[in-house]
Amino acid sequence: MRHYDLVIIGSGSGNSIVDERFAEWDVAIVEKGIGPGSVYGGTCLNVGCIPTKMFVHAADTARTPAGSSRLGVDLELRGVRWGEIRDRIFGRIDPIAAGGERYRAEGSPNVTLLKGTARFTGVRELVVETAAGPQALTADRIVVAAGSRPAVPDLPGIDTSGYLTSDTVMRLDELPPRMIIMGTGFVGVELAHVFSALGVEITVIGRSDLLLRHEDTDIARRFTDLAGQRWDLRMDRTASRVEREGSLVRVYVDGPDGPETLEAEELLVATGRVPNTDLIDAAAGGLKLTDDGRVYADSTQATSVEGVWALGDISSPYQLKHVANHEARVVQHNLLNPDAPIESDHRYVPHAVFSAPKIASVGLTEEQARAAGIEYVCATHAYADIAYGWAMEDTTGFVKLLADPITGLLLGAHLIGPEAPTLIQPVIQAMHFGLDARTMARGQYWIHPAMPELVENALLKLDLRVAPA
Repeated sequence: MRHYDLVIIGSGSGNSIVDERFAEWDVAIVEKGIGPGSVYGGTCLNVGCIPTKMFVHAADTARTPAGSSRLGVDLELRGVRWGEIRDRIFGRIDPIAAGGERYRAEGSPNVTLLKGTARFTGVRELVVETAAGPQALTADRIVVAAGSRPAVPDLPGIDTSGYLTSDTVMRLDELPPRMIIMGTGFVGVELAHVFSALGVEITVIGRSDLLLRHEDTDIARRFTDLAGQRWDLRMDRTASRVEREGSLVRVYVDGPDGPETLEAEELLVATGRVPNTDLIDAAAGGLKLTDDGRVYADSTQATSVEGVWALGDISSPYQLKHVANHEARVVQHNLLNPDAPIESDHRYVPHAVFSAPKIASVGLTEEQARAAGIEYVCATHAYADIAYGWAMEDTTGFVKLLADPITGLLLGAHLIGPEAPTLIQPVIQAMHFGLDARTMARGQYWIHPAMPELVENALLKLDLRVAPA
């Protein structure tokens, strides 16, 4: 039974932990996707954030002609070369994954790469199921960073339907004429944007009456209204079964008007992600789990077992790469400085949705503030009411801010419209560093007529009751 100083399960954000400060440590990194067709580097690099946003940029470009005429410019979309789009994206990503694996294998003499699925067999004891057979190992310290995978609903016929997930849809050989998307979260609406912009007819199935229902309700309503102009939205529906007949897939749903049958060439299942706690048999390692099946980690990212840390999708409720990277830096510090641990800062975790229009959010929604009994004031400002919004002829985007009425400290921010993920960054900064709305609005220059004036004007509209002393 091989013993290590440190074992890291997963090569995503966990891979970034080991640097030159670990040169004297005997380290193993376990990754099931090593070798030909390597997915070394984790979800974000290979099947998540990076490739999807590269596809989104192509989709944004393909949509440009549709809105050009209102600016007095006549543009035409002459065609989409799917194979070239796909190969350009993965022609960049695949070598990065392979290079990351090669660097660890050849450039880190103290690091052993093990290909296979690791599972706990006891406290800080693992078995890795490799092609050559199971390998047992123990370690003084283990970092669990094994990520998550697409969730697939338990529907009759779905296993034989040839469904796609976010792991597989971006590698399609050719674009289908039609696609049904099951799911209304950020994965579903981002990929709906990609494929509809590239010419695929999209039908979206949702159980509620809103897309992105976890966003602030005003944002979700605006997005749903706009999405309904592009996609066939089948809301308030519940799927009952799926079947495949030749080149067609059928999804049977029940809705307000009774049973319906939806038909397309491809079915994309985008109903969320599940942490890989079952794959690693976390319970066998003595690891406490949360009610929703994640590995429990405290504010230092330590689990319930001494010497074991967890980070990223397998333990975090956020399932965001920037959160996993932050947690990896915390784990790295705490491994190197066990007598002076630091804590993760999850106070103001932002997120963005790269669909059309784009969305960004940080902090409390109005519904959350109201439910928690938190006193707040709220202000909105439309893109159409700033000079650069006139330039873009944007009539649907807006920002919504929530703040404490006395201190002026921001409680939440929600944007929908062009460059929302960029425009929200000053608000994130203000919240993290305790900058109140009054100071933020009038304590600095705002470039005119740039897009950040959207945020400036919303700050000025907040009805703050007491001026600072």
